[in-house]
Amino acid sequence: MYPPKHHQDYNNENIKSVAINYPFAILISAQETKPFVTHAPLIFHGDKLVGHIDANNPHVHLLKGKHPITVVFQGPQTYISPSIYTTNQLPTWNYIIAHATGTVEEIKDPEVIKKSMVIMTDFLENPNQAFNLSIEDPRMDRLIPYIHCFEIEVQQWEGKFKLSQDKVPADIENAKQELIKNNQKSVADFVNGLFKKHF
Repeated sequence: MYPPKHHQDYNNENIKSVAINYPFAILISAQETKPFVTHAPLIFHGDKLVGHIDANNPHVHLLKGKHPITVVFQGPQTYISPSIYTTNQLPTWNYIIAHATGTVEEIKDPEVIKKSMVIMTDFLENPNQAFNLSIEDPRMDRLIPYIHCFEIEVQQWEGKFKLSQDKVPADIENAKQELIKNNQKSVADFVNGLFKKHF
């Protein structure tokens, strides 16, 4: 991702924390000039990222055989109005984003696939686990032919955390609070509005 350096985070643990807390990822592959983009949750199995998508997705043929892939995890983001600063500034946009680049390989063993689904469910159910997926559930065996499971060996992590780091401490704090407030409010407003239109 484009610098400037003061918006880059070089601590892999910080960058991976975006993937852990915002696991719904954008998977990007390319074949010649044609891009393939899929949205799916990914979770860590050791140092690798593991996910599942519909076996009929046309992206599947690039999610095997050590094809290169880029994954984007997007954390909170918001417009920052100059009105929140104590100093004279221009409008901007703050965000927390992590990129992972590496190679992807198909997982074919049905037992490994089922186990990965149980691990993902346990992870996503935390911290208040209300549902446990059993690897013995007969529906799992019926599902296997319809999903494509894959793992990504990450070769590089890159983090861009644009958080008004170049401002004075009071403005950094104000921008942080604006990021928190706007994400909580915008999600509630958008989802409530969407449900009113469709239901």
